[in-house]
Amino acid sequence: QVQLVESGGGLVQAGGSLRLSCAASGRTFSSIAMGWFRQAPGKEREFVAAISGGGLNIAYYADSVKGRFTISRDNAKNTVFLQMNSLKPEDTAIYYCAADGNTVKVRTEPSYWGQGTQVTVSS
Repeated sequence: QVQLVESGGGLVQAGGSLRLSCAASGRTFSSIAMGWFRQAPGKEREFVAAISGGGLNIAYYADSVKGRFTISRDNAKNTVFLQMNSLKPEDTAIYYCAADGNTVKVRTEPSYWGQGTQVTVSS
């Protein structure tokens, strides 16, 4: 079992930045792949970014956030981050942290989810 707790959401103006954090517990953090998804009102949940485990730290991004968002992890603190720059109103959503032992599954059907944190970008 993996428990995930997100933090760092809030209200920001377009063009601004936010950093989301996700603290994990319950399993060897360094070995698991971590990801971020988001769900806007009236839309399906969508993949945002992921980072592999096992020391490789390979990052994956949705096309919509490439060049603006950066995912990273601190294995010593069991935490994954999502640095979001140049935010747009269309980035407004609930952002969910996710985890899985498999790097492909973490981008499609993660086994573990956090409770979500709201990000609102005003125009």
